[in-house]
Amino acid sequence: MTRRPAEHPPVVAIIGGGFSGAALAYHLARRPDSAGARIIVVEPRERLGAGLAYSSAEPSHRINVPAGRMSLDTAEPDQFARWLEGARLLENGERAASDVYAQRGLFGRYVHEALTPLVRAGRIEHCRARAERITRETKGRFRIQLSDTVELTADIVALAATHPLPAVPLPLARLAHAKGFLADPYDPAALASVPDKARVLIVGNGLTSADMVATLDRLGHRGSIVTLSRNGLRSRGHAPAPVEARGDFTTDPETSAVSLLRRIRREIEAAGREGLSWHGVLDAVRSQGQVIWQGLPEPERARIVRHLRTIWDVHRFRIAPEVEATLERLERGGRLRRVAATLRGAEAVADGFDVRLRPRRSVEVETQRFDVIINTTGPAHRSVIAAEPARSLHEAGLIALDRVGLGLATASDGSALGSNGEPVEGLYIAGPLARGTFGELMGLPQVTAYAEHLSETLAHGLARREPASSHVETGSHRRSA
Repeated sequence: MTRRPAEHPPVVAIIGGGFSGAALAYHLARRPDSAGARIIVVEPRERLGAGLAYSSAEPSHRINVPAGRMSLDTAEPDQFARWLEGARLLENGERAASDVYAQRGLFGRYVHEALTPLVRAGRIEHCRARAERITRETKGRFRIQLSDTVELTADIVALAATHPLPAVPLPLARLAHAKGFLADPYDPAALASVPDKARVLIVGNGLTSADMVATLDRLGHRGSIVTLSRNGLRSRGHAPAPVEARGDFTTDPETSAVSLLRRIRREIEAAGREGLSWHGVLDAVRSQGQVIWQGLPEPERARIVRHLRTIWDVHRFRIAPEVEATLERLERGGRLRRVAATLRGAEAVADGFDVRLRPRRSVEVETQRFDVIINTTGPAHRSVIAAEPARSLHEAGLIALDRVGLGLATASDGSALGSNGEPVEGLYIAGPLARGTFGELMGLPQVTAYAEHLSETLAHGLARREPASSHVETGSHRRSA
């Protein structure tokens, strides 16, 4: 690697300091071949590593996999479990650390503490601001306009933006700003304002929906709750005892969605004949997911997203036992009810909302009244380009939506694909926004592995580039531990 002038080291700007951005910074900063670079994480939150997923202070929000499978380093898969033990954060009566479904906020704290020594040593810089616009300069560098009027110039940019908020379903669009309609399910103040006897409708039935039910219950809500989805399915729970992954889906991988589904079903049936649950088969599909995904032609990937995604999600994204117990208790008591129906419209009335819905397998439309509506329909992946900083990059043709419907078009090395379908030098997509190319990038082990892979790619990219002439144009760059 060519030695660079000390006064102008190359700059890597990672946009977003949630887990994806923090993991990338962590692995890049620890590489000897990136020692001459400045690694700047642009993240407005006080702590790096928590992001939207792991910044919750709500004790009922639990990680949905055991702590023994959560780590910043694939070489040490039990790192988080050991941190829990060392920090003495296990609750009375909890299982061994590796089997605990820990509070989400604790995992965010673990990631933050892992990065803190690298921040203090100057290997990672935390810029507490929002990236409001990114443009490309001559010689391929990038100018990043920050929310505090500072402009940052970087040689390499990695987008590690959080998921967009859930899109408001069209039949509810008129209510988006009405009192009692909670468009942002992650706003703890909004949930705390829900009256304890309110009739609540939660639109969606995934992990976020389950978190909302558990939070309302902990806050003392005693009214009725209805969760609504087209098929009425909710996230499944974990197997009562640990199970081994079973099934080989990478030897002669399937090339169509239908044949893949049949192969999975055959394996589940074989497991059932041995008295085993489906959990091990789905675990194998998840762990082999990237190879499976890359064996499928793009139209078949799109078919899976369009027709099978809901079924996959409720089995793949399982709820923590503590949350599952809450849901089952409320269902037994009649306070929680799942409804399979299609929204047909809604309007605000004097004492709440009248919601029109058509139950599954019915042609009749019925109206139900609710006091509060909470939207948990899942990230609006296609809207990622509607907000900055992705919008400015999209307008310049430097990024494009993938054709599968999961995020941004990404090359096999992690480079962003522009509107012309060609890789954009120096611009990379980190985390789940690259799922259209890599497939399984929602599970934390897979996100960690991708961060390790991308850090190597970025290090190689640094060796090929000339350093930026100046990294801050106006104002002062702020560093935060």
